[in-house]
Amino acid sequence: MSTLVIAQHDNAELHASTLNTVTAASQVGGDVHVLVAGSGAGAVAQEAANVSGVAKVLHADADHYKDGVSVEIANLVVSLAADYSHIMAGSTTSGKDMLPRVAALIDSSQISDIMAVDSADTFKRPIYAGNAIATVQSSDATKVLTVRPTGFDAAELSGSADVAVIEGPAANGTTSVVGRELTVSERPDLGAADIVVSGGRGVGSAENFKIIESLADKLGAAVGASRAAVDAGYMPNDYQVGQTGKVVAPNLYIAVGISGAIQHLAGMKDSKVIVAINKDDEAPIFQVADYGLVADLFEAVPELVDAL
Repeated sequence: MSTLVIAQHDNAELHASTLNTVTAASQVGGDVHVLVAGSGAGAVAQEAANVSGVAKVLHADADHYKDGVSVEIANLVVSLAADYSHIMAGSTTSGKDMLPRVAALIDSSQISDIMAVDSADTFKRPIYAGNAIATVQSSDATKVLTVRPTGFDAAELSGSADVAVIEGPAANGTTSVVGRELTVSERPDLGAADIVVSGGRGVGSAENFKIIESLADKLGAAVGASRAAVDAGYMPNDYQVGQTGKVVAPNLYIAVGISGAIQHLAGMKDSKVIVAINKDDEAPIFQVADYGLVADLFEAVPELVDAL
């Protein structure tokens, strides 16, 4: 029994979600191999080899893997699938795009967003926006799973696995990347930040979000937003925290002007400490908050920034 973990990276650095996925794979049992498919990604392969619990790194280097196109990576994974009992990737945008293709091609039923490993064939995953946890048992010969990064600790960088260079299938060529629009920020990445400060509809405008950003900068935190704030145009989509956005579990989550709709709670309620600031004392966010402040955010947040 062995597990293949699909590394997620930018050809320069390993994405943090891969470390959490390796931890999940280690709990399944057996050897853990990591596939690094890219172009000029030798440094990523070496970084993957240093991850604790990894027995071998498979490095496929070709131009058609440069942009991480799901069609190309899926074909490579399928060519390797017969040697593995489990195939895993993080529940990120790329993982959720690529692994369903793999599952379909090998005629397996994918299990999405696992947050715990009970045994080699039984896993736990959230359903109903996280209000219930389903225990799912798979009888497929090859289990295909996406892993919720917040459900597992990150593996340490203390290993020394071998790196094997492999050849993948020829380019499919049906899909290509024509451009990327990336949000550039000096703040920590939202998905991996230790502290997150999020604003909701109560912030009122994109201009007012500077209040949220000032608090985040004082704390060295990432900035997030509720779906209501994103839909209103206050912040870009990639700042959204919730069921249809990013799932985060920082040590400290500060929710400002967020009522606490069930879809938002699904994306942040696993945070270690939750602080809520809202002028409505009946807002649902207070039901999950460890600390709640009933106050006008336009008064409370600047006072908090000054105090910090």
